[in-house]
Amino acid sequence: MYTPEKFRGINELLPMVGQPHSNTKQTVMTLKEAVLKSLEDINDITNYSTVCSHIVDKNYYDFGNAKTPSATISAVLGDFIRNGDTRVKRIKQSGGTYSYYLTKNEQNIAIDVLTDATETITKSVKVDKSKTYNERDLHKLLSSYLKNTGIYSKTIFHEQSNGKDNNQIWTHPDMVGIKFLNLQTKASQNFIKSVNRVDTFKLSSYEIKKEINSDSELKKAFFQAVSNSSWANFGYLVAFEFSDSLTEEIERLNQSFGIGVIELNANPYQSKVLFPAKFRNLDFKTIDKLCKINKEFEKFIEQTEKLMTAEDRYYKSTEKELDEFCDDYFANDSEIEEYCKNNHIPTE
Repeated sequence: MYTPEKFRGINELLPMVGQPHSNTKQTVMTLKEAVLKSLEDINDITNYSTVCSHIVDKNYYDFGNAKTPSATISAVLGDFIRNGDTRVKRIKQSGGTYSYYLTKNEQNIAIDVLTDATETITKSVKVDKSKTYNERDLHKLLSSYLKNTGIYSKTIFHEQSNGKDNNQIWTHPDMVGIKFLNLQTKASQNFIKSVNRVDTFKLSSYEIKKEINSDSELKKAFFQAVSNSSWANFGYLVAFEFSDSLTEEIERLNQSFGIGVIELNANPYQSKVLFPAKFRNLDFKTIDKLCKINKEFEKFIEQTEKLMTAEDRYYKSTEKELDEFCDDYFANDSEIEEYCKNNHIPTE
C-alpha cells in the first residue's frame, strides 16, 4: 500500500542507514531517488550490488555506518516491485536471483535480454472519501504516469474553446497524449518514414473522473469517453476509484467499444491499465474540427507535426519544446507526497 511514510525515504524506516548528504550543493536525494537515478545512469539490466556500488561511487547517498548497504538496496528494489511501481521492472535469473532495470530504459536494452518474463505486482488502494479534491488535480498524476511510459500528454480545457455550446464537453477529451515509435537505427527510422509516417506515432485520448461507483455513472462516463476519443488511435476512461461491483460491466463495455480503462493511483507509478484500448485509425476530420474550436489542441497537433518533421540536428531542441508545452509531471517522490497532501488527494 502506498503511504506517505514510504515517500519520506526508506532511511527513516531503517535508522541504522545514515542520513543523506548535507554537504553538497545538489538537491538531497532520498534513498529511493538515488536508486532510480542509478538505474537511469546504468541504462541496462543490473543487480542490487551494482546499484549500491554506483550510489556510493557517485556520492548520491551517504549510508553512514551501515554494515549491509547492499541489502538495503535489495530491499528498496524489491519494494518497487511489490508496490506495483511501474518505473522499475525485474527479471528472474537462473539460481533464483533478480536483475532490475528502469522501464524508460527498456528501448535501449537488447531484445534478447528481455525475453524472460518481467515481474510486476499490483496493489489496490482504498480511497478516504472524507477528503475532497478536484478532478483536474488528478491530471498531474496521470501525466506523470504517462510520461513514465513514453507518452507526452496535454490537458485540453474545453471552456477555452470557441462557441458557447455546452455539448462541447462531449467533443473534447480531458487530456490528449502522443507516443512516438522509437527505433534504434538510422536505417530503420528512414525506412518507416518513407513507408508511412502515420506509423511513427500513436495518439491517445483520456476522459478523467474522480470516482465511478454506479452503473449509471459508468455508462455516462464511458460513452463520454467514446464520444471524446473518436478521433484518436486509442481512447481511455481514467478514474481514481472504480467500484468493485462494476468490473464485469467495465469488461463488457471495453470489449464492445474498445475504450481502455486506467485506475489512477495517488502514487502515479502504481497506476494500472485494467483493460487495454483497441487500436483505431485516426479520424482527421474530427482532428480538424478540434483544431478549429480549441487553440490548445491545435498547438498540440502543431508541436507533434514539428517534432515528426524535424531535421536530426534540431530533433533534441524540438523534443524539449514539446515537453515544455505539455503538462507538468513530478520530478521525484517527495513532490508527489507534497502535491497529494496540498490537494487533499487520499493516499491510503
